[in-house]
Amino acid sequence: MRESTGGTRRRIQAVALELFTEQGYEKTSLREIAERLGVTKAALYYHFKSKDEIVNSFVEDRLRRMDELIAWARAQPTSPDTRRALIARYAETMFATEQPSVMRFFEQNQTVLKSLTAGQQMRERMFQLANELCRGDDSPAAQLRAALSLFAVHSSWFAVRAPGITDDERRKIALDVADELLAGIGDGGARG
Repeated sequence: MRESTGGTRRRIQAVALELFTEQGYEKTSLREIAERLGVTKAALYYHFKSKDEIVNSFVEDRLRRMDELIAWARAQPTSPDTRRALIARYAETMFATEQPSVMRFFEQNQTVLKSLTAGQQMRERMFQLANELCRGDDSPAAQLRAALSLFAVHSSWFAVRAPGITDDERRKIALDVADELLAGIGDGGARG
C-alpha cells in the first residue's frame, strides 16, 4: 500500500527534525535524511529541495499559531488577566504535539537559524508576543520581564532536568515562573 504524499512529508519532517536536533542543522545532509527514511535522495527531493525548505515547513505551523495568539492578544484589554491568559495560551501551543521537538531544534541550532528566513520570522513573532505581554508598560524592566516569561515557557524543555517529570508538571512550573515575571509589569497607560 502506498503512503500518502502528506504522510511522506510528515515522515521527512520528523526524521529531519530528529537528525537536526541530534547532529545539528549544518552537520546533517539531505543524503542522511534520505538514508534514515530508507528512500532515495531523488524521492526526498520530490518533497523538499533543500534543508531550508524542510525547516520552513515545520516552522510554518508554529508561525501560524503565534500569529493567532498575537491577533487574539491585540483584541484583548490590557490587564494582568490578559497577560496570564496569553502566556497560558502560549504554553498550550508549546506543549502541543511536535512543538517540544521544534523548540529543541531551535535551541540547539540558534546560530544557523539567525541566517534562515524561518529563524528570522520566529524571532520577530517572539518580539511581537513580548510586546503584547508588556503592552501598557513600555519600561525596559517590563520588556525584559515579558521576554523572560516567554523564555520560561520554552526553556522548560531543556532547563528543567528532573527525571520523570511529566509535561503537565513541566508546564505548571513554567507558567508559575512566567506569572511571577508578569506580575512585575504595570498597567500604566493601558489601552482597553
